[in-house]
Amino acid sequence: MVIYSEMIVRILSMGFAKAVTVYPFIFLKYKEDLNNKTLLNHEKIHLAQQKELFFIGFFILYFYHFFKIRTYFNNKTAAYRAICFEKESKINENILDYLINRKKYSWKKYA
Repeated sequence: MVIYSEMIVRILSMGFAKAVTVYPFIFLKYKEDLNNKTLLNHEKIHLAQQKELFFIGFFILYFYHFFKIRTYFNNKTAAYRAICFEKESKINENILDYLINRKKYSWKKYA
């Protein structure tokens, strides 16, 4: 389910992202992104990742990787982009049928 809520995205991403996925919801910061197929595909990949890891496991690993990587980079953007979940989503966001053929736990090959 896609929900437009600038406030929720700002709070959950600390003003950093255009969208945030919290299974089973995708929250968008900008209303016009309701038609952004690439962004929505990126977030749907996160839905698949969260489902595989029973939601809470995803966020534990996500923040673990972020803070671990953050010790190497003095830049939160670089740390964010280096997270395996973000790598999988970013690399495959333009492949709109990616989720049809995606194997479970595909994010592991980006770790």
